[in-house]
Amino acid sequence: MIWSLVRIILFIGIIALITFGIVFVIETGGEVRLSLAAKEYSFSPLMGIIGLVLLLAALWVVKVALGLMSAVFHFFNGDETAITRYFNRNREKKGFDALAEGMVALAAGEGKTAMAKVTKAERMLQRPELTNLVNAQAAEMSGDTQKALKYYKSLLENDRTRFVGVRGLMKQKLAEGDTDTAMKLAQKAFALRPAHEETQNLLFEMQSDSGDWAGARETVATKVRKGSLPKDVGRRREAILAMADAKDLLDADKIEAGKNAAINANKLAPTLIPAAVLAAEMQTLAGNKSAAAKIIKKAWAGNTHPDLAAAFAEIEENETSEQRLKRFNALTRVNATDTETRLLKAELSLADEDFPAARRGLGDLHETEPTARSLSIMAAIHRGEGAGDEIVRGWLNKALVASRGPQWICSSCNKIHVAWTPKCDNCKAFDSMDWKTPPASDDIEQSTRTLPFVASVLTADTTETVEENEVIEAQ
Repeated sequence: MIWSLVRIILFIGIIALITFGIVFVIETGGEVRLSLAAKEYSFSPLMGIIGLVLLLAALWVVKVALGLMSAVFHFFNGDETAITRYFNRNREKKGFDALAEGMVALAAGEGKTAMAKVTKAERMLQRPELTNLVNAQAAEMSGDTQKALKYYKSLLENDRTRFVGVRGLMKQKLAEGDTDTAMKLAQKAFALRPAHEETQNLLFEMQSDSGDWAGARETVATKVRKGSLPKDVGRRREAILAMADAKDLLDADKIEAGKNAAINANKLAPTLIPAAVLAAEMQTLAGNKSAAAKIIKKAWAGNTHPDLAAAFAEIEENETSEQRLKRFNALTRVNATDTETRLLKAELSLADEDFPAARRGLGDLHETEPTARSLSIMAAIHRGEGAGDEIVRGWLNKALVASRGPQWICSSCNKIHVAWTPKCDNCKAFDSMDWKTPPASDDIEQSTRTLPFVASVLTADTTETVEENEVIEAQ
């Protein structure tokens, strides 16, 4: 505000001084003489001042004209000038306008329109790193895969767009079903930008699909380092991959390597049930029964599961039912009120033919959680206590149509699996298996397939009745 006031005052002062000078010259009188080519010209002071101003103006016009002529000369000569800069700015503006229109058309799903606009932008901008990307996506949208491939390849020539080019080519190869080439391109894209989450996920998916467990573990480790995967989830996934590797090694008769991989998987995730079962089996085969028991106990403390109980039973095969009941105290005293623990107690007591203890162990599970397993146990208890065939048959009929209880279910698509798998065989989701009870509508079909191992406690007559009922249910 103050500076503006000062400028106004200075402007008024300068005008006043000029006016005062002109008035002073006019009042002074006299004349101005100019000698030119042996001739002498006389002017009044005012005319002299006007002539001087006109002369200066003429000199300025000549200077501008000469500058313009020079600019025109350099323009046609190909040199950079103000004129070329003007035309370049104008062309650049039109190019960016066309590029913007092409991007809008691309977002609207108009592939051909986008290509036409971007082709115009490419001609005006001469910036292939910008236009090739949009052109590639537009060609892809229009179904012109060959042109899209050409543009993606051109993006490889620029450091700033190389990753985008590799990624685009990778998707093209995936769409064509060329998974080998897609895998190599994914590895290249991963090397260029290891923190890019979509590339991490695509590479991991392809590695796990192809059984490249070592590569998949490296990808998981990178995801954890880059912060795109929590550490605990990363360790669990590494454990699953190590377990998958162990199974492949065992199938290839590489027993020692498979054993080491299984034990490593269990160390990474001690409560992962399949890893604990496999590691315990390996330790049992190697004669390390105490190590196998320790693995199962630790896993059982985190998640009670019938597979863990079965693996614990296999540690000592040649033992009496009484010895087994005593040895299983290491499991049954942990999570004593858990459903799986109560079912296990009842089954162990049945094997020992202690039917009152089996009834106490089962409690009211046949009422609160009526599953094929709990109801079959009740049938065995009644048979052991001497109940008639009608009572036993009634419990078995209930078991045949009851829920199977918890099963391995994919949390992504709710597909029920007979056994745990690293990836869902339906939706291909990784590490999506949950041990839970499915909805009744999905479970009834499964319940008629298998009854628990307590059927061995029943008499041959009752077993025949079960088979007859299964045939009736199947019909």
